[in-house]
Amino acid sequence: MRALTVLLFALGLPALAVAGKGEDPRRTLLSTLEAELSRSKAQLKLGEHETPYFISYRLVERDEVEVEARFGALMHADDERGRIVSADVRVGDYRFDSGEKPDDQLMFEPIEGFRPSKTVALDDDPEAIRSTLWLLTDRAYKQALSNFLQKKAKQVSAVEETHVDSFSKAPPVQHVDPPVQLAVDRAAWERLARTLSARFRGADLLDGSVRISANHARTYLVNSEGTRLIQERLIYQVAFHAVAQAPDGMLLEQGETLYGRAWDEIPDEAVLLGKVDTALANLKALAKAPMADPYTGPAILEPEATGVFFHEAVGHRLEGERQNDENEGRTFKGQIGRQILPTFLSVRDDPTTRTFGDEGLNGWYRYDDQGVAARNTVLVADGVLKDFLTSRTPVEGAPHSNGHGRAQGTHHPMARMGNLIVEGAPSATVTRAKLKDLLLAKVREQGKPYGLIIRDITGGNTNTSSYGYQAFKGIPRMVYRVDAKTGAESLVRGVEMVGTPLTVVSKVVAVSDTMGVFNGYCGAESGYVPVSAVAPAALFTEIELQRSQKDKERPPILSPPWRR
Repeated sequence: MRALTVLLFALGLPALAVAGKGEDPRRTLLSTLEAELSRSKAQLKLGEHETPYFISYRLVERDEVEVEARFGALMHADDERGRIVSADVRVGDYRFDSGEKPDDQLMFEPIEGFRPSKTVALDDDPEAIRSTLWLLTDRAYKQALSNFLQKKAKQVSAVEETHVDSFSKAPPVQHVDPPVQLAVDRAAWERLARTLSARFRGADLLDGSVRISANHARTYLVNSEGTRLIQERLIYQVAFHAVAQAPDGMLLEQGETLYGRAWDEIPDEAVLLGKVDTALANLKALAKAPMADPYTGPAILEPEATGVFFHEAVGHRLEGERQNDENEGRTFKGQIGRQILPTFLSVRDDPTTRTFGDEGLNGWYRYDDQGVAARNTVLVADGVLKDFLTSRTPVEGAPHSNGHGRAQGTHHPMARMGNLIVEGAPSATVTRAKLKDLLLAKVREQGKPYGLIIRDITGGNTNTSSYGYQAFKGIPRMVYRVDAKTGAESLVRGVEMVGTPLTVVSKVVAVSDTMGVFNGYCGAESGYVPVSAVAPAALFTEIELQRSQKDKERPPILSPPWRR
């Protein structure tokens, strides 16, 4: 990275420029945020009430380009640009402040009345931009005072079992990424989308589409502690999706999304065409494959499936805010220092890792959305819980942020995964061939006619709340039966992987000595954020598969227009 030159301007606050390039044009917007922050910090006060002890502004500037084609024809080509901002105002102090927890059930004002917009002017007009900040700050301050008074009143009757601070201190950060500009060859993208999607005309599909997009997010963060931060994130995507229908009416799906921080990280056209052809071959095979029966028994999850499993079953349950919420199941609350996984497994989350092998990781970032440096955080070591993922909201046993406070747009940041990495001890790792041998041994030991290998998975979801069951679901696309006698593999369809997390993770008995990457986006309370999971293939002595919902709609009567 180029060295950064720190300049001083009239307000006495730091402005940032890229050395050797002259003044950074982004400084205008940053200085505007600083100016309104300075005014609010110095003057914001209502009567005899407390003044804010902490104020933060986070402005996100988005620039997106997307083209989509279906069956060889362009469907749409869009550009979108916008700015939104959030204001965080806190009264009290770090030990006890106005910050609201989900179970506080605090009230503010009636729904009626003026609500300021979070949308910010695209023009770098300081007064227009500050007008948005002024109104958002005013509302946030009044909300904070109301929260603070209600929380103090509740202290009169509420019993506090263990005190946990409201907000954690963090050292101020002054950092600016080198500027990034989104440059797209739209004509080339449109041609590529048409070429790839035209391949789907060769089969009887209900849908065959390709979407190529670029998402550039520039985040500005200033706070009253002295943090001044500009971060750039640019992610390119090529996604293709194909839908077919089996003779019995079941919908069949295949597809893939490829990501890159730069366009040259996306595979070339020949590789992409090969992936489309593989998807078509898989759909043809799935249409002929038999429906799978519900199953409980040994199975191998290939690396991507293992990564999704640990993301859903373990990772979400180690997010810090969930430990404070009475409405959450809090599976691992108070378990630091105790064994929660088999002793040969370790799990960490490392947003500082940009690549694994030659593959980029979506979950890479330098600073989180609260201005805290990303940190490689060991969550589980040799099966023992060591830490939680934390934002600046403290949790019992983890009072400080480890740089995992993340959010989409103006959502309030909370602890989220970045790059979740699952690792096996050398004594428990084996080759992929040996892993299959172990699978067959477990199948025969349990007297099962076959085991399973789950090779591809679309994603998953989990319920972490205290309402309902603590469960997760994975949606596998390519599932193979492995004959107990011969080891022969045969494709089946129509099942979902389900289970309760503590039970299923205890069934892992071996992992492969090679790792794979799952890239994607994860949605939760603070919005959608880019994430990755790096994991080995894993052998489970028992997993459960249930039948997926079966569509009964009759396939189209006529063939597609291009099939004569």
